[in-house]
Amino acid sequence: MIIYNVTVNIEETVEQEWLNWMNKAHISEVLKTGMFTAAKMSKILVEEQMGGVTYSIQYSCLNHENLDQYNESYAPALQQEHNNKFQGKFVAFRTLMEVISEF
Repeated sequence: MIIYNVTVNIEETVEQEWLNWMNKAHISEVLKTGMFTAAKMSKILVEEQMGGVTYSIQYSCLNHENLDQYNESYAPALQQEHNNKFQGKFVAFRTLMEVISEF
């Protein structure tokens, strides 16, 4: 299992609008691609020196092939929509993780 983690620091002035959009639209659109089996969003409870509020969205993916297909076929448009809607109001980075074991 691969975890595709997107960490986003969002300005407090648009935090609630961003949360609503993520919960009601964006995450659902990512899952509709069929490349991921589940998603969860967590709020990071460490205060950032740069300000804003930080969230982690973790998408579960069965294999690298699905992730590659997502990145090639779907990610550019979905990321552009996010950029257009919240341009200049966020910083994001992506991390890949492989699940080694679950208890």
